[in-house]
Amino acid sequence: QVQLVDSGGGLVQAGGSLRLSCAASGSTFSSYNMGWFRQAPGKAREFVSSIGWSGAGTSYADSVKGRFTISRDNAKNTVYLQMNSLEPEDTAVYYCAAALRATPSAYRYWGQGTQVTVSS
Repeated sequence: QVQLVDSGGGLVQAGGSLRLSCAASGSTFSSYNMGWFRQAPGKAREFVSSIGWSGAGTSYADSVKGRFTISRDNAKNTVYLQMNSLEPEDTAVYYCAAALRATPSAYRYWGQGTQVTVSS
């Protein structure tokens, strides 16, 4: 199985940028499709973005499309989420997750989460 460690969160003003990272270990990183999810206080966890095992096949929630970019570096076992033009509504704990290539939507492994706070 794979272990995931999220990092890169912080406090930023509206309009600013952050880049989240998720480092994987314990298994072959390219065996997994990767995703980012977020959970705001009092709300359900929601999908943010995903990327296929090779780096192709990206997908975004409508709320972040055009502002966020997902990418991965299989040589570094890391997936990234570049977040630009941040809005207060983006405030949440962000989690990366891994799904086996054979079951690309079944996210079985999760990072511990990293807090993103956007001030107005």
